[in-house]
Amino acid sequence: MLVLSSIYWFILTPPILQPEMIWQLIGERMSEGNMMYRDILDDSGPFSAIVYWILFVLFGKSILVQKIIASSFLLLQIAYLNYLFNQYKSFDETSYVPAFIGVILVHLSFDLLSLSPALMGSTFIVFALGQLFSQTVLQKEGSDSVLLTGIFSGIAVCFHFPLVFFLPYMVVIGIIISGFSFRQLLISLSGYLLPILICSVYYFWKDALSDFIYKYILTFRTADIYVHVRLRDISILYAVPILFSFLGLFLGAIIRPLTVNQQKQLQLMMFFFVFAASSFLLTNRSAPYQLIILLTPFTYFISMLFLSLKRGHLYNGLSIAFVVLVPFVGWGWLTVQTLNDELRTYGVFPNEQHQITENKKILVLSDDLAYFKNAKQATPYLNYHLTRDLLGSIDNLHEISQAYKNISLDLPEVVVDEDGVFEAFLEKVPILKQKFQKSGKYYLLKSK
Repeated sequence: MLVLSSIYWFILTPPILQPEMIWQLIGERMSEGNMMYRDILDDSGPFSAIVYWILFVLFGKSILVQKIIASSFLLLQIAYLNYLFNQYKSFDETSYVPAFIGVILVHLSFDLLSLSPALMGSTFIVFALGQLFSQTVLQKEGSDSVLLTGIFSGIAVCFHFPLVFFLPYMVVIGIIISGFSFRQLLISLSGYLLPILICSVYYFWKDALSDFIYKYILTFRTADIYVHVRLRDISILYAVPILFSFLGLFLGAIIRPLTVNQQKQLQLMMFFFVFAASSFLLTNRSAPYQLIILLTPFTYFISMLFLSLKRGHLYNGLSIAFVVLVPFVGWGWLTVQTLNDELRTYGVFPNEQHQITENKKILVLSDDLAYFKNAKQATPYLNYHLTRDLLGSIDNLHEISQAYKNISLDLPEVVVDEDGVFEAFLEKVPILKQKFQKSGKYYLLKSK
């Protein structure tokens, strides 16, 4: 894994991603005592924000550390899945094939190696999956595993909200396949709600419950989708794993007879794939890393393919094709995107124009986050799309006064206003307009 990852990190050298810049700024703002959602306007999960805060306090703005932690999460998932499939006899033989396949799969796109909320949340979904696997074997009132299924799934939602799709998955699988009783279903739902209620109580205590609800739980209904990577490109990156997964599903199930427990596990993973793919519908950022949860069913189905085939020309040919195609498609895609300068909507590329914000407190009302490279975030308005919707829809005195308070208490020295959002807001607040001088698309704070 280190060799394959190093090709991305040190040879192809992709840029810092816009989401990664946002995650760094969240950690920095929280280290200054600001609260997520009330003092930091972004839709990242509360548990993810805590991780970014801890990493910033310990290591500062270190992308390398984030990559190392991300690799640790990936290795944990891979090792756990391999243990899971061997422990519950998902295949006829015990092997490290699932682990090897997992290592290959995590290199289908360079951003899968970033410390995203989707990665951290998917790790707990994998833990929840392990508890459901145990239900296919134990065949008894396993209240502890039922409770843990709910708790792990609830924790995942607090990392990455689109994983809420695994709530209906948990209910459907629990009833149809695992045979949950009504009591077990209530226990599982109670465990699911526990992490969310803890977050809600905390934000209620801090008088920020409405911010938590509207800016995290309900934000997918109002926020624009940031199209960092087109759906066509995402489909290209995932085409090879999808092809091999369908081969594993059909050939693997046909070639070898399945035990009753293996049949249940197959059904469980088929449903998992459907709900995992559906979670993409709730994401606000269109990027390959959002579908990292699909690596779990991919690992299962592709392992089924290779562990079902007898060694021979077909086995060798498919093995070589898989090992070569998955990482090479990812490397090739990144190379083409870099050469064609098509990562502008995804990466951060500082140049001379961004020097205007160097060593200053700034407010950026633009998708160009390179202004933050050597600057500090001022005001709560971090996520541009949420900020644009918020400031653009202000139409009463209470909301205007609240926005004025947010800005005046943490005045930016430079405001980047590419779409005129700040200009329109200043027309509503003349007293704030007097403090800035316009220069092109920039507003500069006047000297006292």
